[in-house]
Amino acid sequence: MIDIGETETAALRAGRNASAMGRRAFLRSAAFLAAAGPIVSEASLAHARLASQMLGVLPPDAVIINANENPLGPCKAACEAITRILPLGGRYDRLGELDALTNEYAAMHGLKPENIAFYAGSSEPLHYTTLAFTSPARGLVMADPSYESANAAAKISRATVHKIPLTETYSHDVKAMVAADPNAGLIYIVNPNNPTGTITPREEILWALENKPAGSILLVDEAYIHLSDEHDVLDQVAAGKDIIVLRTFSKIYGMAGIRCGVAIARPDLLEKLTPYYQNAMPVTALAAARASLADKELIPTRKKCIADSRVETLAWLKANGYRPVGSPVSNCFMIDTGRPAHTVIAGLQKEKVYIGRIWPVWPKAVRVSVGSPDDMARFRAAFKKVMDAPMVAASEPRAGSRSPVRLSHERFLS
Repeated sequence: MIDIGETETAALRAGRNASAMGRRAFLRSAAFLAAAGPIVSEASLAHARLASQMLGVLPPDAVIINANENPLGPCKAACEAITRILPLGGRYDRLGELDALTNEYAAMHGLKPENIAFYAGSSEPLHYTTLAFTSPARGLVMADPSYESANAAAKISRATVHKIPLTETYSHDVKAMVAADPNAGLIYIVNPNNPTGTITPREEILWALENKPAGSILLVDEAYIHLSDEHDVLDQVAAGKDIIVLRTFSKIYGMAGIRCGVAIARPDLLEKLTPYYQNAMPVTALAAARASLADKELIPTRKKCIADSRVETLAWLKANGYRPVGSPVSNCFMIDTGRPAHTVIAGLQKEKVYIGRIWPVWPKAVRVSVGSPDDMARFRAAFKKVMDAPMVAASEPRAGSRSPVRLSHERFLS
């Protein structure tokens, strides 16, 4: 028999637990509502562009160089790992693949497992980081042009967005970015940058880290770092700085359709992302990522392959009097066409060549992803045909004409 004192104590304890659970549920519900907006990814942006032009399934012989995908796809070992684990695809991770990948990734980069958080692609942690560290009182600072996902997330958090033009060498203007908002919550640097493929030197990123406003976080998106010779900034995570680094298996590893990305930071910073939801990792992605990391020749071999195609095409563009932008080092580059970009894109589509979207700040520049050697040969032939033809006035499709145009370099006025 339980006396009244024990019953009262149990009831009070249950009430406290229920209250705590209620508070946690409320916070998670608030975070869920904040995260309810779409997560913008390279794939969704590319698909939105095609949808705005009412293009359905592209022709089977199309050259698709519009989303910075790797034409080599997953490596052989990754494909074999996926095949082996497919029979377990009806279950969540029951073999400890996530823990194994986390430990291996941390050891590879001289970090601790608690510095590592895997997601289904790097777009998820980019979205959640923006929600976690920006608000109406804490702004987002980013380059222009640069990858748009953080800007989309900042609309959900109702943060002020400060877009800072790139420098004359097309790197991030870190001094202007640091000075843009004394109450910044997040400063976002993409290195190499998307869409320009250009580098911001490591020492400039470190300057931004040391001189940023108090309480702000530096978010460095290294989705394309393996394609360049630039040194990364993972050592700043190990040093416990206010920095979050994003990596992905979509680019050099060729796993864009398999979805595996990683956020790298101090544990307390990673913890701030968790209320916004972290989906279970696909077992296929975990297996493929581990196999890819084990292939020591993958990065140097693919880096050279992509660089060879990029260098050949850039040299051809310059030799033929066209104007590539800056000195790109990743798997994308931009071209100043000297005419409305949408007319060039439309002309290439008639040749079954599909390139990237338009950044409103540079309405006469197009972005091209680096495809296979055959892709790039067909791109060169189609681009010359389009550019040699008389320029025809054309209106931009309605869905692509909503953003205000602001030029950051006079050369794009020509």
